[in-house]
Amino acid sequence: MTPSRNSIRPKDNTLRTHRSLNPHPEKITDDLFRRSEFFDPRDLAQIKYEMLRRVTKDGWSVAQAARAFGFSRHGFYRVREAFQQHGMVGLQRERPGPRRAHKFTDAVMDFVEEQLAKDPALTTVRLRQMIEERFEVSVHRRSIERSLARRRKKGRNTAR
Repeated sequence: MTPSRNSIRPKDNTLRTHRSLNPHPEKITDDLFRRSEFFDPRDLAQIKYEMLRRVTKDGWSVAQAARAFGFSRHGFYRVREAFQQHGMVGLQRERPGPRRAHKFTDAVMDFVEEQLAKDPALTTVRLRQMIEERFEVSVHRRSIERSLARRRKKGRNTAR
């Protein structure tokens, strides 16, 4: 017995917070998830684990398991590799987006610090324009402020 797609449960909020809420529980066709309340088609970590178990222990083909659990074959292999490298933690979704300020290379930040040393009154709006002109990357003024703060925190000398 699976809950309807529109019903909200307290567990859903927890799953959502931990990026483990399956947005498409209706794609799960495995009988265990259709017949038992223990198996939750909204819990991505549980779905991924069961998909891996079906192949490893029950002898299902990768294509069969991926289809039954709403994944592509490529998705199955990514899940398997994450599980092999990180265990159960690897079954959790990673945070989306860049992991660091990838546009703010050392060269960009050195340039920013040089400009601030020449003119401490420079605004982040003007710095943003200068970065775009020199490095052909678009950055947000707030990102400049955060990158400068990170450098200060790491103990690098900044002009501001």
